[in-house]
Amino acid sequence: MHSASQLRRTIAKKFDEEVRFFRGWMDKPKAVGAIIPTSSITAKRMASVIDPSSGLPVLEIGPGTGVITRAILARGIPARKLYLVEYARDFVEHLRRHFPDVNVIQGDAFDLTGALGEDAPKQFDSVISGIPLLNFPVERRVAYIEDLLDRVPPGRPVIQLTYGPKSPVPPGLGNYSVKHFDFVIRNLPPTQLWLYSRDRH
Repeated sequence: MHSASQLRRTIAKKFDEEVRFFRGWMDKPKAVGAIIPTSSITAKRMASVIDPSSGLPVLEIGPGTGVITRAILARGIPARKLYLVEYARDFVEHLRRHFPDVNVIQGDAFDLTGALGEDAPKQFDSVISGIPLLNFPVERRVAYIEDLLDRVPPGRPVIQLTYGPKSPVPPGLGNYSVKHFDFVIRNLPPTQLWLYSRDRH
C-alpha cells in the first residue's frame, strides 16, 4: 500500500508533467500533438516492440516529458543505449534532469542526420515515434518514415502513435509496409498505434 505522502507525491508529479506538456502545446501546438502526455498503457505498448536482446540502441523521437522513455528503460534498454530527439527546449531540459544517463538531443525530427550528428549510432533496433505527423504534409510524413527505416535493420519496426483513424503515413507511397498494431482506448485522446517496416531480403 502507498502511504498518503507517497500518493500525494505521485499525483503532484503527474500534475506537473501535464502542466509542462500543456505549456509546450500552447507554445508550439504544431510540434506537440496532444494537450496531455501519452498514457503509461500506450507507452508500454509502444515499448513492447523493442527487442532488448538485439544489443542495438533504441531511438525515440518526440519524447515530450518522458512517459514513453520510462517504458523503454523498463523494457530493459540501458540508458546509455537510448537516444532521444526532442525539438522543444523546455522538454529537453526536463528530460536531461530526469534521465541524466540517456542521450538527450535537441533537434529537428525531419533532419535527423543533422540532429544526431556524426558520432551517433548508424543503426537502431527500432524507433519509437511520438511526432504529430498529421500536422505535416503527406510528402514529409513519407520522407520521415523512409529516413527512420534507413536506420533500422530490415524487418525491425518504426512504431508511430496517432489520434486519427488511419495510418498517418499511407501505404503504397514508398519502400515500406504498414500494419495496424493497437488501438488504446485508455488514452486521452484514444490512440492508434501503427508499425512501419521493410521486408528482410
